[in-house]
Amino acid sequence: MKILITGGAGFVGALLAHKLLEREHLDGQPINELVLADLVPPAADLLADARVRALTGALIAQCAGLRGESFDMVFHLAGALSAECEADFDLGMRSNLDSTRALLEALRAAGNTPRLIFASSLAVYGPDPGLPLPAVIREDTLPTPQSSYGAQKFICEQLVADYTRKGFVDGRNARLVTVVVRPGGPSGAASSFLSGIVREPLKGEFAVCPVPPETRVALASPARTIAGLIAVSEASRDVWGGRIALNLPALTVSVGQMLDALEAVGGTQARALVQFEPDAEITRIVGGWPAVFDNSRAARLGLEPDPDFLSIIRAYLADYPREKQIH
Repeated sequence: MKILITGGAGFVGALLAHKLLEREHLDGQPINELVLADLVPPAADLLADARVRALTGALIAQCAGLRGESFDMVFHLAGALSAECEADFDLGMRSNLDSTRALLEALRAAGNTPRLIFASSLAVYGPDPGLPLPAVIREDTLPTPQSSYGAQKFICEQLVADYTRKGFVDGRNARLVTVVVRPGGPSGAASSFLSGIVREPLKGEFAVCPVPPETRVALASPARTIAGLIAVSEASRDVWGGRIALNLPALTVSVGQMLDALEAVGGTQARALVQFEPDAEITRIVGGWPAVFDNSRAARLGLEPDPDFLSIIRAYLADYPREKQIH
């Protein structure tokens, strides 16, 4: 099997690549080649694997060359993030919409109908004055994005669905929720602070929270996110059921509950390092995303949300033990 991961050098893309190489098989077939496409090269440990090949540069520029390659499976994770898209409309349209269209055309030109997993987002939902969000988001809840990022993701979902209808790809749209806790530094996502208010205090550093503590959010650990992407890629057409997007499982917590879990692990001194500094734009974006999802369809694929936020923090520290300096 030949697999392409766009955004393969990013946090989720690299985790997915590691998991696939560890498994050695996907959908019952041995993985012979894993192509990682991103603006920057992947980590050295990935490049050290003989099955890995890197494509470096803007995806939209690489797609002309991809027309000559046939892939069995494609995970499309590349794109600009939420706050970036809101600040720079042209960047979002180019990195999300234009690049996705170029990738779909490259896959269409190959002519072998590869399976395509598109990483969409819960940002396709939002509160519209004429159609308020329900208390619980179901698979048939109408997307009404309230940000450029959400609109671009929803447009791409429809492109994937139509290219699937035409038989050009076997597409599956998987809507990801916010992935925490991420190591490293802040990203261009509006939700980046949700990792920062855990990651930085555990290192003994101050963190800023731009939203009120009662703000509820939908989260997933990195491990559950990767499991979701793989399950979507291996689901039969009958189990997948049509061309409608799938909401990956979400754990619903408030920011205050996240800080309770932080305190349980790092003590009062860690919690005291989180400072609330309201940011109206971040509050508008994140506050407009839904927090409660019906996970029943994902459960049919064997997927469940994380049990609680404390388990997410503990898993983060198990994976990155050097990140905790407060005792």
